[in-house]
Amino acid sequence: MEKIMDFQHEPGRYFLQDNDKTLAEIVFTTINDGKTYAINATRVDPSLRGQGIAAQLLDTVIKDAQDNQMTIKAVCPYVKKAFAQNPAKYQEIEYKP
Repeated sequence: MEKIMDFQHEPGRYFLQDNDKTLAEIVFTTINDGKTYAINATRVDPSLRGQGIAAQLLDTVIKDAQDNQMTIKAVCPYVKKAFAQNPAKYQEIEYKP
């Protein structure tokens, strides 16, 4: 069973930190006149891979976007792949220019 992570947040970033080391993060910027998050990078430390942490980071940003009536533009390869593999799940939140 996957452990649900409690991510830290700062503008443009959700992350998991251990002391001064970032173990996982998703980085995004705001585009489209503040109506869209462009997810630029998703990184997970090798020691944590395979535990669903990247998916939890993505879900966290999606919930944030939904709460703020925003859309998501997939820029990083992980998010592009997630959107391509689950079009029904992401079609309402995906930014379509």
